[in-house]
Amino acid sequence: MNWQDQAKGTLTAGGKTLEYQCFGPAPSEAPTIVLLHEGLGCLALWRDFPAALAKATGWGVFAYSRAGYGQSDPADLPRPLDYMTREALDVLPQVLDGFGFERGVLMGHSDGATIAAIYAGSVEDHRVRGLILMAPHFFTEETGLSEIAKAKTAYETTDLRDKMAKYHRDADNAFRGWNEAWLDPGFKAWHVADVIDYLRIPTLAIQGKDDQYGTLAQIQEVEERSYAPVDMLVLDDCRHAPHQDQPQAVLDGAAEFLTRLARIEKAQPDAA
Repeated sequence: MNWQDQAKGTLTAGGKTLEYQCFGPAPSEAPTIVLLHEGLGCLALWRDFPAALAKATGWGVFAYSRAGYGQSDPADLPRPLDYMTREALDVLPQVLDGFGFERGVLMGHSDGATIAAIYAGSVEDHRVRGLILMAPHFFTEETGLSEIAKAKTAYETTDLRDKMAKYHRDADNAFRGWNEAWLDPGFKAWHVADVIDYLRIPTLAIQGKDDQYGTLAQIQEVEERSYAPVDMLVLDDCRHAPHQDQPQAVLDGAAEFLTRLARIEKAQPDAA
């Protein structure tokens, strides 16, 4: 692909056509941050964050919409209850190869953070040198499931569907794919924290103290189980979307983490 700052395009991964946008320098010129959005997110809903992230770090940023979101192809419904694992193992490798990923980090939010962690803990990919996980989830919690049930009611009784339709080609596909999986009775047993045991790269874990979808137990799991170094950034006055509620703190934290990561890389030029 011909990487240009702010350029948009499509690529094929997992048998679906996915929209993407590039920010900052190309993979041949600088490391790349790969952004993975939340369960109801998409490329457009990152708003100005990718451009600000590229400016704050000097790294390139690649953002895309997974199948079912934004202007990408709809997802096949119902989603399997292990859909995040399938995204990590079956689709993300094709995305990385599709845009020419050379080296960098995976930075995910919510579902996207979980997908990033599953990939890093399951796939031996020396191009991935670090993780930035914003509000990840590795197991279900009653408080989070309760909020997801409230979202279902809101989608059916308020203007939430109309708001989502401004950003998603098929709002029903986007919402149902996420909501119905999480509210499936079988999903209560979902637990993927074992992937943390296999992480061998540094991680920056970010979460708001007021996150309505998950407690701090989610990122504490990363701190306690990861073999590699973990930095924790817990933000006051912040709910489930740190990059929206405390954008400067997230940008500063990411820039500091990546600067330190680059320093380590420079000190170990022969590292794989």
